[in-house]
Amino acid sequence: MPRFFRFLAPCAAIWMSMIAFTGARADDSTIYPITIRHALGTTTITKKPERVATVAWANHEVPLALGVVPVGFAAANFGDDDGDGLLPWVAEKLAELGAPSPALFDEGDGIDFEAVAATQPDVILAAYSGLTQADYDTLSQIAPVVAYPDSAWATDWREMIRLNSAGLGLAAEGEALIERIEGEIAGTVAGHPELKGKTAMFVTHLDTTNLSIVNFYTANDSRVKFFADLGLGLPKSVREATRPGQFSGSVSAERIDTFGDVDIVVTYGSDALLEAMKNDPLVSRMPAVEHGAIVMLGSDPVGTAANPTPLSISWVLKDYVNRLAGAAKKSE
Repeated sequence: MPRFFRFLAPCAAIWMSMIAFTGARADDSTIYPITIRHALGTTTITKKPERVATVAWANHEVPLALGVVPVGFAAANFGDDDGDGLLPWVAEKLAELGAPSPALFDEGDGIDFEAVAATQPDVILAAYSGLTQADYDTLSQIAPVVAYPDSAWATDWREMIRLNSAGLGLAAEGEALIERIEGEIAGTVAGHPELKGKTAMFVTHLDTTNLSIVNFYTANDSRVKFFADLGLGLPKSVREATRPGQFSGSVSAERIDTFGDVDIVVTYGSDALLEAMKNDPLVSRMPAVEHGAIVMLGSDPVGTAANPTPLSISWVLKDYVNRLAGAAKKSE
């Protein structure tokens, strides 16, 4: 048993995918206890959390967007150009709130349970994560944990906000945040009618020296779900290749004609990959590749934020939509 458990009093943790409110009304008008059902159990929060910790990707952005500075969260491990563990939109929000960087958890080898425990949180937010049952059970001995509603890494940005804001006792504020972001997205997309009626597929990292397998994100992945917000449709080919609980899939390049209904391809890579795709005898047969309707993302902020999160959407929305619109024009 990890040594930090000797310092922890037993925590009652009861957990859920819907939010229910029972009990007395608190001073801030939120009713406690709050009960949250999720994929790994049922969580009960008996009073308003004062010390909030988060694990995994981007969950800290929900409290930050609502003006709450976590006592600790996971350090960025992708798209962090200056190596400070903070993505630019997170650093900007901390500066706006006048807060120094909280404790940053190194999750390169998995969740650092001792580091999380050291922050003495009242709640741990992980609505977008890949927590295993063992991870969840261990974290629950530290504080109540809000996990994902259905499948690992399949929580979209709205669900992330709803679950995490509920865990903060700020469900109404979370809904207001969703409405604001939706309005911003709608206003941006309205300026790009060329996206209407187009379909998009998100291909994972490809090897320029071996394009025999095409790996892609399924309809369960948050990057793919975000396409619908941006006015793009999901190709039938991707929908039919999606399996429950899976956020990625693979198809042999010999079956590239499967993706003949894809208008736009989004992927991570450089100009070298773009040329390799265009010159490959099989991949080049894909209409989106043939037309050059490809959005090539790097490890820059736009590439990082293609996986939408509460703070990153506003940061890169116009740039990302412009790139998609440019690809849409090529697909005509």
